[in-house]
Amino acid sequence: MSSKTLPYSIKDIQYDNAKFRRRSLFQVISQTFLTNKMKRECMSCSTGKFLAVLMIFGLTYLVITHASPIHSVTSGVARAIGSKQGDNSIMDGGGIGVKRFWRKPPRLPPHLSPDEMNISNKSTHNPAKSNLDSEWVAKQESVKKAFIHAWSGYKKYAMGYDELMPLSQKGIDGLGGLGATVVDALDTAMIMRLDDVASEAGSWIEKNLPERICNKGQVNLFETTIRVVGGLLSAYHLSEMNPNSTKNGPKPSVYLENAKNLADVLLTAFTSSPTAIPFSDVVLQDHKAHPAPDGLSSTSEASTLQLEFNYLSFLTGDPKYSVESMKVLEHMKTLPKVEGLVPIYISPSSGEFSGNNIRLGSRGDSYYEYLIKVWLQQRQNNWSYLHEMYEEAMKGVKHLLVKKSKPNGLVFVGELPGGVEGGFSPKMDHLVCFLPGTLALGATKGITKAKAMEENLLTFEDLENLKLAEDLAKTCYEMYSVTSTGLAPEIAYFNSEGYSEENLDGGNKSSEYIHDIVIKHADRHNLLRPETVESLFVLYRITEDSKYREWGWSIFEAFEKYTKVESGGYTSLDDVTMLPPRRRDKMETFFLGETLKYLYLLFGESNVIPLTQFVFNTEAHPIPIITTTTKKE
Repeated sequence: MSSKTLPYSIKDIQYDNAKFRRRSLFQVISQTFLTNKMKRECMSCSTGKFLAVLMIFGLTYLVITHASPIHSVTSGVARAIGSKQGDNSIMDGGGIGVKRFWRKPPRLPPHLSPDEMNISNKSTHNPAKSNLDSEWVAKQESVKKAFIHAWSGYKKYAMGYDELMPLSQKGIDGLGGLGATVVDALDTAMIMRLDDVASEAGSWIEKNLPERICNKGQVNLFETTIRVVGGLLSAYHLSEMNPNSTKNGPKPSVYLENAKNLADVLLTAFTSSPTAIPFSDVVLQDHKAHPAPDGLSSTSEASTLQLEFNYLSFLTGDPKYSVESMKVLEHMKTLPKVEGLVPIYISPSSGEFSGNNIRLGSRGDSYYEYLIKVWLQQRQNNWSYLHEMYEEAMKGVKHLLVKKSKPNGLVFVGELPGGVEGGFSPKMDHLVCFLPGTLALGATKGITKAKAMEENLLTFEDLENLKLAEDLAKTCYEMYSVTSTGLAPEIAYFNSEGYSEENLDGGNKSSEYIHDIVIKHADRHNLLRPETVESLFVLYRITEDSKYREWGWSIFEAFEKYTKVESGGYTSLDDVTMLPPRRRDKMETFFLGETLKYLYLLFGESNVIPLTQFVFNTEAHPIPIITTTTKKE
């Protein structure tokens, strides 16, 4: 048999064995009524013959005219299942029971009393699985409590400011003054079903955000799009799905209206630029845009706007948002690359990449993330060039950037600061830890590995990428466990061929990888970043391997132990290799918008925000995948 016929299915089976052959009507009647004994006793007289003939005709009439009493049930089940086997049941049943009569009816299970059912359930119940489920429910509840603690500190000391300084107990505007923490945290509260928090955040947005959009000064195009526009669009969708999430807050349309009004101003970054590459900054009150002081935009920033603007065009019916943002990727498609890899700077004035620095850390990361995610979001548009760019880039990553550490062989992704001719650096930002999740998502398109394997959907390259995703996820986790605090540094280096450093370890002498990972003094801070737990979440959903949950719980416990501020909120750290660690007095918006959201989803049911129906923007705001059946809310 050809391998193409696998996996086996009902249609592949030929019922040639005699015991599966159907008997003809004549065989049924003759074997049932016309045994040798009946012939001797009933056919010996004319009356007997007449009665036998009458019985045969009577039974035949009943068979032909009487519908099967179980047809309605069977056909209903078949419709619900929608399988070929179910369709066959409907066909067999039809409206009459000709073919059912001579089949032996299925043996039904006995009806049990409620007490007997309880006994039966107890006998088949798996207490280990139940305990495991309840354990993760409790851990998920712990994450929810952490979110409430973070929000309470922000609400008490910094409501309306972009960020909380939990040690100073005050707020700070570092992102343009649009109340970024409020918007970033809103959909997390909705997902956690914290209706009171969602209502508080929503009411603040309704009352304050419109005026700020009109009157605030300079904002960064990228940060404002991913945090504020993305947060508003996600909140709009989730509140439409579950109106009770903001029962005391505004109508969902408030979120969409604010997202549209803000995006209208941000569009000036595109329309003011002489090329397809937008300027990096926008002045809200003047509706003007300008480049950064050095004239350059980050490659990642220019290419990480499309999920949000595409969805806004879908909701409003106005194509301008999608058209302007997609010009960026269409233009980047035409630019020269190094095996699909791109420099981290690009010029809005020339439209060309600037410099040779190639990395998947800061200023490069989300370019690669959005290639696959925008393609997933808009597959009905057949933007196949995005998938091709992604595939080429991942081949380039594996060929040029992936190395192994010494002495224990951790797989890591390095950099080419001087380009492909300038030499390799074994430096890996924590930001690179987005990559395991992206690789896994690109391999299976969000379905589980088991299902993808069963349906023969994975190519050799997909399997290779999935293996690399798991290897890199382990490295990202070891960047946490190698330190004294159990929290990762902002940047790590790896002892490897051509590079070695001593006496710059993470402090955890019991770690197997203490000699593989190098942490320089300037890189030892932790900003409560989400990238590793993001990848753990995606990999758990796809592989269903519980080790990713265990790793996530270990990271959460370290956050609780070393970053929690008793008066409210959580703080960044200056040095993760010291005990006790020095604190930095900053709670980034993404701690509520991303880190705690991904941890909560990691410990929960996989049907909540499923990866087959949503893509998460680079700020963890879930955006619906647009299909031909997707409805505008």
